[in-house]
Amino acid sequence: MLHYRHYIIDPVKPWVTFIHGAGGNSATWFKQIKEYKKHFNLLLVDLRGHGKSKNITWEKGDSFVEVADEVVKVLNHLKIKSSHFVGISLGTIVIQTIAQKHRLRINSMILGGAVIDLNARTKLLIFLGNLSKYILPYMWLYRLFAWIIMPKKNHLESRNSFVLQAKKMCQKEFVRWFQLTKSINPLLKRLQHDFYSIPTLFVMGEEDYLFLPAVEDLVEQQNINSLSLECIENSGHVCNIDQPEQFNKTTIQFIHSIHELNPAG
Repeated sequence: MLHYRHYIIDPVKPWVTFIHGAGGNSATWFKQIKEYKKHFNLLLVDLRGHGKSKNITWEKGDSFVEVADEVVKVLNHLKIKSSHFVGISLGTIVIQTIAQKHRLRINSMILGGAVIDLNARTKLLIFLGNLSKYILPYMWLYRLFAWIIMPKKNHLESRNSFVLQAKKMCQKEFVRWFQLTKSINPLLKRLQHDFYSIPTLFVMGEEDYLFLPAVEDLVEQQNINSLSLECIENSGHVCNIDQPEQFNKTTIQFIHSIHELNPAG
């Protein structure tokens, strides 16, 4: 089972489950825990190969579906019927995959630094990464990707945080995760086809130049009440670290608004 941490403030309070990004771990949410614990029960997981979840066996054919199922197994273990989900970067793909297969387990989705489409530059990065993943030390690649995705001075803390967390991975785990990118484009298209009427808030940094345009286009095209977008100023891809106060305020208010409409959730 995945390694996890959980905090229970009151059995009747809603649950919030946090899903980190590639190379990260549950420590990604260190700027959210204190504020969130005032309102909700919390579950933080380390995805396979990340943090303390290094004992998960990889099988041929593994995909984001298997990764999503592993998160649901933790919910089952803790007898959590449903939860609000908060994700960052790759974690948003995991959450949307859970929504596709386990819709009733999700009360709402908060997708921070959401990856919903890959532009030409991102596709080139992934292509080059796949060419060199067996040759170059993975930390070289990870530092390069982190700098390209989070290039500005005010992204430094986010960049350093993810590089520090990624050091806890090994080359073998990095390669296995990178292999999932080969089929990511068709997956992303399927995930954006249907949000299953789940209240969904995209939270994006205004300086997230790689991924924000696709989210803006999606929200405008969908034009449905359950889908909304909040852009955070002076923030890049990892907006929960760049601007934690604004991220916390916006996302906690969103969850409260959903819970008021559906107290059972």
